[in-house]
Amino acid sequence: MGLFDKLKAEFIDIVEWLDPTNNVMVHRFDRRNNELKNGAKLTVRETQVAVFINEGQLADVFKPGMYTLTTENLPILATLKGWKYGFNSPFKAEVYFLNTKTYTDLKWGTPNPIMLRDVEFGPIRIRAFGTYTMKIGDPVKFIKEIVGTDGEFTTEKITEQIKNVAITRFTDAIAESKIPVLDMAANYNEVSKFCEDKIKPEIQEYGIDMTKFLISNISLPPNVEAALDKRSSMGIIGDMGKFTQYSAADAMT
Repeated sequence: MGLFDKLKAEFIDIVEWLDPTNNVMVHRFDRRNNELKNGAKLTVRETQVAVFINEGQLADVFKPGMYTLTTENLPILATLKGWKYGFNSPFKAEVYFLNTKTYTDLKWGTPNPIMLRDVEFGPIRIRAFGTYTMKIGDPVKFIKEIVGTDGEFTTEKITEQIKNVAITRFTDAIAESKIPVLDMAANYNEVSKFCEDKIKPEIQEYGIDMTKFLISNISLPPNVEAALDKRSSMGIIGDMGKFTQYSAADAMT
């Protein structure tokens, strides 16, 4: 191999990322101490976005497509590096690929019972769990606010934070909805949508879009579940007067 070929081989010609996983949200292109050169081929696949970073500063963003890297399609990077008349020599820049697909069947749940005030039973504790789906909505904001310099960012690194937001906003939403706990099971869709509207704006600050939030189950305290069973057996749900009479008679037997 001649000297020219040897030097040419040191420079990466193709910049791409093939994701073999289901949970990697961000991957930093591995240059292995090599450099990118003028005319390198960049491939950004569907559900991907490529972001160039120069010495910690965000530069150019590429949507799905195939590109030949030149000063014309790297205007921000060219400005940061002071390329006034184009460039021929290799250059160094970090390239981050972001996976913009929708991540599904992610779990959330209350690790401990949460306290709320019910219109019929007063202060009670409930548990809840469910699923949600999300995707990267703003790649630049996501890198700035969450990823930083992490070269391999997975869903596990953000789901705990989203769970905490979900639990807090679920508690707020339940309190604001004024739906009696005995009616919650029949209103999961309404409560889920109410919670989703509360959570979305907060996680959008991280560059993430929540596309669906679902409540799978709300567990009531044993005494409330027993009251629900009694009401169901009587067929008079909602009539507290008759329910009280039934409870008094039941206690005497």
